[in-house]
Amino acid sequence: MKDYNRIKEVLVNKKKTQVWLAEQLGKDVRTVSSWCTNRRQPSIEHLYTISELLDVDIRELLNPTK
Repeated sequence: MKDYNRIKEVLVNKKKTQVWLAEQLGKDVRTVSSWCTNRRQPSIEHLYTISELLDVDIRELLNPTK
């Protein structure tokens, strides 16, 4: 499985938890967990909201392609 996003790493750097993110987004913790383990990917809209909540550029949430 390929790691498309870096949500887990950014959460750790910002000292936030998956539970916190799930509460902020109104999502189930299992959904956020699946994003953090790259089993599923959030929508572009969710990535944008996550970037705002964590005060990072949206590009920091994604692994570069090159």
